[in-house]
Amino acid sequence: MALSVHAYYDVDGFDALKGEWNDLLRHSPADIVFLTWEFQHTWWQCLGRGDLIILAVRDGDALVGIAPLFAVGNPHGQRVLAFVGCTEVADYLDFIIAQGREKEVYAALVDYIVGPSAPDWDVLDLCNIHQDSHTLTELFAQAEARGWFAHVFRDDVCPIVSLPGTWDDYLQMLDKKQRHEIRRKLRRAAAYDGLRWYVVGAEHDLEAEIEGFLSLMAASAPDKADFLTPEMREFFRQLMRVTFGAGWLQLMFLEARGQKAAAYLNFVYDNHVLVYNSGFDWKAFPKLGAGIVLTAFSIRHAIEQGRDIFDFMQGDERYKYQFGGQDVAVQRLVVRKP
Repeated sequence: MALSVHAYYDVDGFDALKGEWNDLLRHSPADIVFLTWEFQHTWWQCLGRGDLIILAVRDGDALVGIAPLFAVGNPHGQRVLAFVGCTEVADYLDFIIAQGREKEVYAALVDYIVGPSAPDWDVLDLCNIHQDSHTLTELFAQAEARGWFAHVFRDDVCPIVSLPGTWDDYLQMLDKKQRHEIRRKLRRAAAYDGLRWYVVGAEHDLEAEIEGFLSLMAASAPDKADFLTPEMREFFRQLMRVTFGAGWLQLMFLEARGQKAAAYLNFVYDNHVLVYNSGFDWKAFPKLGAGIVLTAFSIRHAIEQGRDIFDFMQGDERYKYQFGGQDVAVQRLVVRKP
């Protein structure tokens, strides 16, 4: 039986697929928090623009693929199809396809988007695809076979750390200078009056902790303050609520003398710790080294919890490599009709 493709053009598509979405994701090579129903739905509610187009691919009644897309116009008068989530707030994106079904699902999707029922489009602009994704090979090949122009280039890098079994083993992975610096900062922190760190749990006031994080994030740097528009603040609030409810949120704070000094907004998903954003009060604690201290605490906690990967996600900031990050590329695939 040939695969069938059904298109949803409004938020009802999220509701229709909610019961199947994450189950398919768990059986997909692209299983990542940014492709969960919760993240995709929240992104569209808060930041979505243009026209929503969710393509669901089925083998009989079984869902074997989801293409969460939206269409917008570009300055050249072209209609562009992009992934839902394709702004600076989703570090990894892709199609959701059952393991082992990639070739036939990509073929069904390409057949659909050139068929009579397809939405109008001129360019496929697919961002933040993991370097190992089948999309970069299978969809690329499908596009070239049809005579379309296809180009892959690097969007960014995500420095990741493969975690060993112990903290001591981790420190031995670092160069001598960085190992010494971490130990020195942790000794100083241990002697610091009233220093503590914690992960927000059921015993905390989640709403107050969310606002505390947003305040620290805005205090970190002028560009972060500018980034946190009212619209973006509401996205972060809703995202933290929904991921907390799903058990994926790791909102971590470092306090000194009863005041929040640093924070990490992480996700724990598929036994990976994903560093999503951060906030630091540099002015109140200029000599504490709160960023280094909380990063060390986060990695040590991940090791103690038996996590596999500590993923700093997008950006090539120097500190990520000092803590042992090794680059994984995220790529962009652009496909244009002749």
